[in-house]
Amino acid sequence: MSSYWSDFVKDLEPYSPGEQPQISNITKLNTNENPYGPSPAVIKAITEAADDRLRLYPPPESESLKQTIADNFNITASQVFVGNGSDEVLAHVFNGLLNHGDKGPLLFPDISYSFYPVFCQLYAIDYKKIPLEKDFSINVENYQQPNGGIIFPNPNAPTGMLLGLEFIEQLLEKNTDSVVVVDEAYIDFGGQTAASLINQYENLLVVQTMSKSRSLAGMRVGYALGSQPLIDGLNRIKNSFNSYPLGHLQVAAAIAAFDDKAHFEISRKKVILERERVTSQLQAMNFEVLPSTANFVLARHSHKSAEDLAALLRGEGIIVRHFSKPRIDQYLRVTIGTENQNRLLIETLKNIL
Repeated sequence: MSSYWSDFVKDLEPYSPGEQPQISNITKLNTNENPYGPSPAVIKAITEAADDRLRLYPPPESESLKQTIADNFNITASQVFVGNGSDEVLAHVFNGLLNHGDKGPLLFPDISYSFYPVFCQLYAIDYKKIPLEKDFSINVENYQQPNGGIIFPNPNAPTGMLLGLEFIEQLLEKNTDSVVVVDEAYIDFGGQTAASLINQYENLLVVQTMSKSRSLAGMRVGYALGSQPLIDGLNRIKNSFNSYPLGHLQVAAAIAAFDDKAHFEISRKKVILERERVTSQLQAMNFEVLPSTANFVLARHSHKSAEDLAALLRGEGIIVRHFSKPRIDQYLRVTIGTENQNRLLIETLKNIL
């Protein structure tokens, strides 16, 4: 432990991302990346943007990208905030919109994105985990209590289960004095975005990423959609932290990805089709698979240990995610890969079992 650290650093428990193995011949189904590459238009846009302009700072407000995003969601550019991946956006959200200890703790599910408690300890935010139901669904009635904000992924991660818009509206209507954040990293794989509710509810903030459905995990582009007061608050945080969040290449890539709607539709529909196929094949091998609308499934075998299965798969060159956490320690989270990757996974599991 370094004597040079600030006092609070020694007590931090940083987030642990999924493993990124630096070896070849691995079937990597552990980090929910899109198995299908970005649009060729993205590669072209990056290439064309990689010129002498890189010596210049990018536009600090990324106006062209904000307008592109706004057009996609039928809102105004003043209702859009952008950052380096949705994790940076979420960091600003926690710091600027969810730190209201006088109102009550921040509420989020007990089984959810594990970065949430990390942000809370980083920004000294009091929080309370709300247990999911026995079937791992979110019961919005459990959130009817004093709070300094509410946040949850939709679909939830790592369960993949979706909360319908009618339930999100119930949360918004009964929590008008606090911000409700819907983290939609996986929404394009089968859900309906809550962005359609933004103009009705000033306390709603929707956070999305371009890492999943638009295959830009390597570019780090995230954004938030909400009322202008919420976006103005995030901009105050950003401009006190990093006034140039996105570079020229990120902006060019993101705009091209939004513009190529055909590639986006083809890619996400392939993932959805493969998810349904993998789900049915896992069920045929005595796996319980939670109903997923994400690009992954959470599955538990009827009698085989999840930890053992993960190790055996790894021995065959296939990496999946195992969480050693209460309630889900017997489940594996499996990213949906290409048809060939999924076929290899199923065949390998059959041999193991």
